Amino acid sequence: MTDTIRKDGRTPSELREVTIERGWSAQAEGSALISFGNTKVLCTASFTNGVPRWLAGKGKGWVTAEYSMLPRSTNSRMDRESVKGRIGGRTHEISRLIGRSLRAVIDTKALGENTIVIDCDVLQADGGTRTAAITGAYVALADAIEWAREKKFIGQKATPLIDSVAAVSVGIIDGAPMLDLAYVEDVRAETDMNVVVTGRGLFVEVQGTAEGAPFDRRELDSLLDLALGGAVDLTAMQVAALGRDSA
Repeated sequence: MTDTIRKDGRTPSELREVTIERGWSAQAEGSALISFGNTKVLCTASFTNGVPRWLAGKGKGWVTAEYSMLPRSTNSRMDRESVKGRIGGRTHEISRLIGRSLRAVIDTKALGENTIVIDCDVLQADGGTRTAAITGAYVALADAIEWAREKKFIGQKATPLIDSVAAVSVGIIDGAPMLDLAYVEDVRAETDMNVVVTGRGLFVEVQGTAEGAPFDRRELDSLLDLALGGAVDLTAMQVAALGRDSA
């Protein structure tokens, strides 16, 4: 079904228009405003010399992430979780996913006893917020590491980044596997999957759910193939945004 045309004019194997605005925040040690179509996520990286108490003295660094959605990132206003007095389960889950994805490509010993916190704030949501966040967070992380190298917090020859990482959604809609689902597609998907992939093509995480009928091995393979192809394109965009081979 490669000739199927989607509502926005894409073929099943096409990404939405992706842009990465590196250095969007003047204050953060690393930052990127990433857009997957109408989904826009601001990723900022904050560097701290030192590590949490439970890591002190072990010669390793730490990378973690926090994710949130602005009240009008969706069609109707939602309350801020800080006002509610509790962080929702979805927010916790996505924050942990972003952190795991970034740590998969970090040599914590090479990072030294330093901490980098990535904040991913969804400015506008139209499907794929977690995958956009991971893809943009890598760019912010790479710049924060170079900032720390310039400030001599990290050794000049140290290589904390051992690979790159990107993520993309895939799904089956009306029987057809499709890449990078917008919201109108995501809500009708028979199978919905988020795939996190390193620059070398290794899987960090695959989150897949049959929303309707169960999917078979052939469909799973087709979705993973689509995701790998999309990740290759996203990796190239990350490298272009950074202007160097940062992995």
